[in-house]
Amino acid sequence: MTGLDAREAATGAGDRSRPRAALPALCLTQITSWGIVYYAFPVLNPQITADTGWNAGATTAAFSVALLISALTGIRVGKVIDHRGPRTVMTIGSVLGVLSLLVVAAAPNLPMFTAGWALAGAAMASTFYQPAFAALTRWWAPDHVRALTIVTLAGGLASTVFAPLTAALADHMSWRATYTVLAGILAIVTIPAHALALKAPWPKAPPSPARMGDARAVANSRPFWMLAAALTLSSFSVHAVVVALVPLLLERGFSTSAAAWALGLGGAGQTLGRTLYATLARRTEATTRTTILIALGGLTIAALAFVPGPYALLVALSVVAGMVRGNLTLLQATAVTDRWGTAQYGRLSGLLAAPTTIAASLAPFAGAALAGPLGGYPTLFLFLAGISAIAAVLTAASRESHACAEELGRSGRTEQG
Repeated sequence: MTGLDAREAATGAGDRSRPRAALPALCLTQITSWGIVYYAFPVLNPQITADTGWNAGATTAAFSVALLISALTGIRVGKVIDHRGPRTVMTIGSVLGVLSLLVVAAAPNLPMFTAGWALAGAAMASTFYQPAFAALTRWWAPDHVRALTIVTLAGGLASTVFAPLTAALADHMSWRATYTVLAGILAIVTIPAHALALKAPWPKAPPSPARMGDARAVANSRPFWMLAAALTLSSFSVHAVVVALVPLLLERGFSTSAAAWALGLGGAGQTLGRTLYATLARRTEATTRTTILIALGGLTIAALAFVPGPYALLVALSVVAGMVRGNLTLLQATAVTDRWGTAQYGRLSGLLAAPTTIAASLAPFAGAALAGPLGGYPTLFLFLAGISAIAAVLTAASRESHACAEELGRSGRTEQG
């Protein structure tokens, strides 16, 4: 392979339908969008509540409103991208993200603060992983797994970059000024990147395979709903564990610093796990892969419930749990393509992501609320492991039978005719 060939293979330049700058631009904007719109909030929330006197539960609920709106808006966003491409949607989303943070920074009361986060939800739906996945899946198929892995590896650095930066800014200025500065960074980085790097022609959707039918037929099918149920239950479990890990370790006598390190190293495991997904995808069928990863998630949660120490072993389990979470992100990104092709990826992935995003947004509150009635965090972890086990069983029901595939194909041909 010549040097030019190698560069084209690495960037996608060898395929004229792929915008050369799209992948590096999306890596940059995922780090920035996630880091500022999502990860800055948990860093600033203590300062927000101390300054305003607003209840921490109320401010966190406002942030959850953003996640819920993101889940619901993502369905429409995916449909638009299927037909028109990502450039306009993601550019407008960046503008909305900037405006939302300015509203949050200037909010004189809690209702306006909540309104700012509601606007941020629309920005999340238009700029986070789902629209980026839709863009890369259409432009990079059939090599989309590599592109998706690269962009999620970059996205995994969002908290690493912006949590310390946000904290450093907050040490020298108010939370309102900090959000204003972050809004400026978001505008400078993401608006031009989305407007300029995503302007290549949007390729026509490839022909739908016989098993695909149309998006409506797939979305109404038993395999799709069983897969959605499995991923939703799994999402609830793994996101509840992320928030509950620190109190679990505190309950076992470890210091706050030790618990925070265990959680942080679990995040590093998430990045490591994503580097392994392409190999797993090559060697396993979609339903088998889904079952394995969800079951492994349940096993790591159960292990954290049963193992009281030593600390090094708990850290190792946190890293393994993070590796599973990293793979589950890419599993969801490729779930539609692996089963039903790329033709209606945006719409179907939006439908699939909506309940999982809602579950992820509710999991921290539900986990904290259940810990007391269940008798503590170890029992909570066993409960969450049980939910993952149910999800793994449901995954088997998401496997399309031959008859189901033919039915979907006939449904699609009838409506197209």
